[in-house]
Amino acid sequence: MGALNYLPHYTYDDYKLWEGKWELYEGVPIAMSPAPMITHQGIASMFIAQLTNAIEACEACMVLGEEDYKLSDDTVLRPDVVLICNEPHDAYITKAPEIVVEVLSKFTAKNDEGYKFYQYEAEKVLYYVLVYPDELIAKIYTLKEGKYDKVGDFSTESYLFDKTTCKAFLDFEKIFRRFRKKAP
Repeated sequence: MGALNYLPHYTYDDYKLWEGKWELYEGVPIAMSPAPMITHQGIASMFIAQLTNAIEACEACMVLGEEDYKLSDDTVLRPDVVLICNEPHDAYITKAPEIVVEVLSKFTAKNDEGYKFYQYEAEKVLYYVLVYPDELIAKIYTLKEGKYDKVGDFSTESYLFDKTTCKAFLDFEKIFRRFRKKAP
């Protein structure tokens, strides 16, 4: 019997009682601290605003920020931004979002590029967008034959998410504009 078998195994019922921001990876609590930097929150807000505007006429979908996505009783993720469609209004997201956006920090990069990447792929999230705020680049992956296929790196380009229920569109020039360093 390995040492990990002696660690507590937590469930969603435990998780929902905790203070602060957490995720739950197969029964293991993961602290989401320190709080995201202003650039991180600003970029996430720009994604929320653009996606919300893009799907304004579509009543089947909505855009949310930092909402619990319960994959199982012992796995709960909290993506930075999601586009969900035909989702019941519940206490948490119950089925795969069509788009997940994660804005990386030095504290979350390994989880976002590793564990979450494979979890979202396994859950069949149509699009996974990894945002690198220091470089002002977004990497878009789309589900193709059950695996993520990289669409490309985006910094000043636009992209149409054509597989989503409500056709979403992002203009990365506008998303990143206010975060670009201004020449003195």
